[in-house]
Amino acid sequence: MPAVTSLLVPYSSYLRVYEPLAAFPEPERGHWRRYATRDRTPTAQDELRRSLADLLPTPPIPVPVHESGDAFVVEVDGVVCVCPWRTRLRGWLALEELGDLLPLPLLDAVLPPVVRGQAAVDYERWRERNPDARPWIRTAVWQVPVRWFVLFSDDERLYEAGGAEAGGTGPVGADGPEAPLMRYRTPMVEARRRLARALKTLRDTVDDGPLIDGLVDVGRWLEEFHPRSLVELDYGGLVHALPGAQLAEDRSAADVAAAITALRDGDDEGAGAAYGRLMERWRAVRDRQFAN
Repeated sequence: MPAVTSLLVPYSSYLRVYEPLAAFPEPERGHWRRYATRDRTPTAQDELRRSLADLLPTPPIPVPVHESGDAFVVEVDGVVCVCPWRTRLRGWLALEELGDLLPLPLLDAVLPPVVRGQAAVDYERWRERNPDARPWIRTAVWQVPVRWFVLFSDDERLYEAGGAEAGGTGPVGADGPEAPLMRYRTPMVEARRRLARALKTLRDTVDDGPLIDGLVDVGRWLEEFHPRSLVELDYGGLVHALPGAQLAEDRSAADVAAAITALRDGDDEGAGAAYGRLMERWRAVRDRQFAN
C-alpha cells in the first residue's frame, strides 16, 4: 500500500472564510491564539491526506471520530484570522451529496449502506447538540462554481506557476514551491457587496434559476460570519488538471464580472460572450473527469 504522502490530490476547489480571533468565544479563542503562534501549521495537503487515510481501512471511516483541532491561518494588517477545518461536519455534509455524484452501485461499493446509515444517525444526534454549526470551508469537485467567482475581483487574483508545469505527469501530491497556486482573497464586506449587486442584476434581467438560487445560498452562508472576515477561493487540486499556460490565462472572475456588468447595461451580446468564455473553459476541465 502506498504511503499516505504519495496519494494523488483529488481535483477539488475550496471556498474558505477566515474569521478574526475576536469572532470566537473563549476558550476556543485562546486555543486559536496559541495555535497561530506555531512554527508550522498544517497545509491543505495535510488536511487532504488525513481525510484520505480514513478511507483506507475496512470498513472505511467516512467521518472522523473526533473533531479536528486544526485550522488554516492568515495574518493581514496585523490581524490574525483562522479558518477551522471542522472535518466532522464537512464529512457529514459531503456524505449527503454523494448520492447525487455517484451511481448507487458504485456508492455502495465505496461506502457500504451500513456505514452510511450509521454516519447519518451520528450526524442527527450531533446536530441536535449543535443546531447552529456551519462549515468555514465549502468544496467543489472538478469545477469552481460560477457563483463563487461573483465574490471576487480580477485584481484579487494571485497566480504562482511554481517550479513545474501544471498538468504534467509527475506526482501531484507534493507540497512546496513546485506546486502551482491559483487563489483569490477579499474582505467579507466586498464579497457581500458584490454578491448583493449581482443578485439584483440577475433578478432584474433573467428568470429564476440555479445561479440565482446558488447565490442566495452563498449569501446566507456568508452572513453567518464576522463582518471583518476574509473570503478565499482556492483552486486547490484543480491546478493539476490545467496546463500551466491555460491556468496563467484564466480570468474567470473577470469574465463573470464582465457578464454581470453587460447584463446591467442591457448588452445581452456582451453578456453572452463573457459567459460563453467561462463555460467553455470549465467544460474542458469537467470533461477530464471522464477521461482515461
